[in-house]
Parts: sequence; structure tokens; C-alpha cells
Amino acid sequence: MLLPAVGLESVDRITASVRSDANAWVPALAREAHATGAELAAACTGSFFLAESGVLDGRRATTSWWAGSAFRTRYPKVHLDDSRTLVHDGSVTTAGAAFAHIDLALSVVHRHSPTLADTVARHLLIGDRPSQAAFAAPTLLAQADPVVAAFERWARNHMSDPPSLRTAAQTLGISERTLQRTTQSVIGMSPLDFLQEIRLDEATFLLRTTSLSPDAIADRVGYRNTSTLRNLVRRRRGTTLRALRQGGTDQD
Repeated sequence: MLLPAVGLESVDRITASVRSDANAWVPALAREAHATGAELAAACTGSFFLAESGVLDGRRATTSWWAGSAFRTRYPKVHLDDSRTLVHDGSVTTAGAAFAHIDLALSVVHRHSPTLADTVARHLLIGDRPSQAAFAAPTLLAQADPVVAAFERWARNHMSDPPSLRTAAQTLGISERTLQRTTQSVIGMSPLDFLQEIRLDEATFLLRTTSLSPDAIADRVGYRNTSTLRNLVRRRRGTTLRALRQGGTDQD
């Protein structure tokens, strides 16, 4: 069951819509669907209707950043993280504003076919419009396992100058072998390969949304030599830095 955003421009109008007798059937339907074991998802202000139904109580969730304060006030039992674009908690998924709708759709696809989700994400990078799906894909993969999710967060926090994988494992409270085994079994990658995917996705996002030079971007994602990033993009994405920035497929 997918709940889209409602086209209202103020939190007062949103909460009034949620409370209205005319819309009472929406949270009621969400409760009924949840009781049958259905997967639920909502984007932007649609998260208010899920929260109104009570299915988000005790769960992590997100909504549009500008509606976060009102959401917290009305639904204190929900663990809101409005800094996140996408939040999974059990069978419930919530998304933030604007391009988060794309991430929400991609996450629904991923739950049923990671391969198809990856294909869709790569196609989204071709367009002229920047999308957070450009770097959300590794995050979606990581959600399947708490160890991988924790490693993904660690990797992003140490993007520009990451310590060794041994340090990462120690920080997570596991052995390096456990980290190796877990990432391989969950996402089919070694920790190093997964780290490179995170760096590539961040580099792609920066290329498409900033005017930073390739040298500056390489430095930001942990590569001291731009040629290393250039070669990795060519090998992993089959394209070039210039093509990623322009949304084309030319080779430089």
C-alpha cells in the first residue's frame, strides 16, 4: 500500500486533512492493510496518514523536512529522523520530499528484486535531473543487514580519509573476518568493493550537482589521485567522469 504526498502547502492544512472525517478511511485502510501483513509505504506528507493510523508508533520514519516539527508534535511515539531521505523499519517504508519519491519507488522495487533496482538506479543517472538515487543504492543494499548498514554509515563518515578496514571492524565491534563474510553474503561484495561503490556513488552525485573539479571530487571521496577515480569509473560504470557530469555516454 503506497501513500503519495498530499498537495497541501502548510502543516496546518496537512494536519487538518489528516484529522478530517472525509479522510478517516485512509488511516483506517492503512491499519487494516498492516494487520494483514501488507507492506506499507508513504512519501513526504503521506507519512502523516501512516502515523495517524498508529502503524508508525515505535518505528523509525521520515517525512518532508519542512513538516518535521509538526510531525513530532502530533506523533511523539514515532522515532522521526527527518534528516534521512528514506527510512525502512520492518514492513514500513517512509520517504522525504521531492526526489525522495524516486528513492521510495526504488526501495519498493529493491525489496522484490535487487538486480532490477540496480538497473533502474543506473538508468536514472542517465537523465539531466540530479537524483539522490545516485548514491542511495548502496544504502538500500545495506538495509538488509545491521552489520552492513553500520559499515555503510562508517564508510560515509570516513569518506575523505578512511582508516583501514580493520579499524572499521573494531569500531563496529566485530572481527575483520566477520565483516568480510557478512558483506559478501549479504550484498555479494567484499568490504573494499562496497566501499568503492559508496565512493563512486558519492562522486557521481558531486559531479552531477556541483561545479567541483574532478581533482576536488576525487579528494573528497578518498582518492589522492584523480586517475584512480577515473579508472574506477571506467571499470565499474563503463563510462567517464565527463559523461557522468553531462549525463551522456561519451568517452574521454
